[in-house]
Amino acid sequence: MLVLFLSLTAFGQERPEGPPPGERMRMPPPKNLKLLQPEHLMETMQAFRVALGVRCDFCHVQNDFASDEKHHKEVARMMIVMAREINAKFPDGKMHVTCYTCHRGAEEPATHPGEAEHPDHAEHEQHN
Repeated sequence: MLVLFLSLTAFGQERPEGPPPGERMRMPPPKNLKLLQPEHLMETMQAFRVALGVRCDFCHVQNDFASDEKHHKEVARMMIVMAREINAKFPDGKMHVTCYTCHRGAEEPATHPGEAEHPDHAEHEQHN
């Protein structure tokens, strides 16, 4: 009787939410993509986040990534188009310009020398 009771207790429990152990939780398919490819979306978003030194909610409405409510999201789209147009002019087909080229980890891009010095350069200058 005790064995029957314990087995009913063990098998009668609800399964925990989420993926089985060792398996990653899958994100729902992205909505509202206008310029980016879904297969590279997360690595691209990570690159944008690092290049601007911001969190996802800088451009996205929290818990509603598809929303276009935030102005920064539209600005980001314009910047993607700008970088693509610049890179298209190079005959070698390589990516020469990225968000990091101007932003260097800052929300606002540097517009003149010394405005956003790269940490490696600043450290080098101190030692000379």
